[in-house]
Amino acid sequence: MWYGVLCGLAAGSMWGMVFVMPKWLADFSPFELMFGRYVAYALISLVLLAPRLGGLLRQLTRADYLLLLRYALTGNVVYYLLLSCGVQMAGVSAASLIIGMLPLTISLLGRSDHGSVSLRVLAWPLALVAVGMVCINVEVFGGAAGQGAWTRVATGMFCAVGALVSWTWYAVDNTRFLKRNPRFSSGDWSGLFGIASGLVALAMGLVAFGFYGAERAAAPPRDWLRFWLLITLVAAGASVIGNQLWNMACRRVPVTLSGQLLLFEILFGLLYGYLYQHRAPRPLEVLAIVLLIGGVAWSVWLHAERRPARRGIRSGVF
Repeated sequence: MWYGVLCGLAAGSMWGMVFVMPKWLADFSPFELMFGRYVAYALISLVLLAPRLGGLLRQLTRADYLLLLRYALTGNVVYYLLLSCGVQMAGVSAASLIIGMLPLTISLLGRSDHGSVSLRVLAWPLALVAVGMVCINVEVFGGAAGQGAWTRVATGMFCAVGALVSWTWYAVDNTRFLKRNPRFSSGDWSGLFGIASGLVALAMGLVAFGFYGAERAAAPPRDWLRFWLLITLVAAGASVIGNQLWNMACRRVPVTLSGQLLLFEILFGLLYGYLYQHRAPRPLEVLAIVLLIGGVAWSVWLHAERRPARRGIRSGVF
């Protein structure tokens, strides 16, 4: 289990970049960010899987293809499109309030899975998480009210809610699939997932750019070299490496614990946001970070405490 926890931490360090990329590339729309990231992800995956891609495709059933399509939409394309809108309209911290509820929603959805700890047992760690996420955003909403920007913030938060729902279903269903299907390694499944996401993004991009191509051609020039450099960096780190690490974690920890591990993404996202803004966290934000880390550590301890007892029961029966 501990190796899975470390993989989840490493995945969070990669995924945290997605919270600041919309700020790095503020001249580009959320749709352009989504399109570039997943097309780059698909191209990198194609290169990595090229020697064995034919064999992998022959293993896929019709149900697998449909599942990859659903995962590409819910776990990547739709999720990141909504998240980018949330970050650009409401800010990094405000979007984190909603996405930070993933431990709660995933624990709720996966509460009946094998090896999961009941919500009653996890109530206090989850309460720490909830209080921590509220602390992060108290000042954000106060500032928004003073600036008369409630409509923009509320729209961004609504987009973040959509991202939360989308990724909750993907995270739980993908974890269940990986536990049932050892025929795919974590890296192979991540690569197939990336190719599917790139194809969906490419299809959506061709339709969108076909409708708005003339308007975009007349738009002021932008730094496309910087765009593709940063997009490729995030695609390689957050998508290729991060997703493979997450798949490795999912195979080694219960669903309820995997939900808690997603807080590492939020924590690293906040860290990168502070570095981008060249400022230290405020006292309330420091308190929130301490609460988040405490909630995750407590949850990991509860899961670890449960494991020896379950092994003892098995050895006594058999």
